Amino acid sequence: MIRPYAALVALGLLAACGPVPLEQAERSCVADAQLAQRPRGTVAFGMGSGGQTGAAVSIGISSDYLMHRDPDQVFAACVQQRAGQAPTRPFSAMPDSRM
Repeated sequence: MIRPYAALVALGLLAACGPVPLEQAERSCVADAQLAQRPRGTVAFGMGSGGQTGAAVSIGISSDYLMHRDPDQVFAACVQQRAGQAPTRPFSAMPDSRM
């Protein structure tokens, strides 16, 4: 009785590993290409009602940036890996590439 359920669970897990639609892959790979262009960071300061202060710093640097990889190639490889096909246009032709 348990084996059919185990087979369904295994089938579900295998389906999750399959390719995603091209448009979804392109959307999710934009962030990888942007991080290959330059590091990203944020700085936040705040003060609470009791006079408490706080600060936060966040920096994101990808290995693609450190290795000087071309953002177009990073984007194309990511889309190929996730969707199983080439992107519809290069990253440099997208509005998100100029951020």
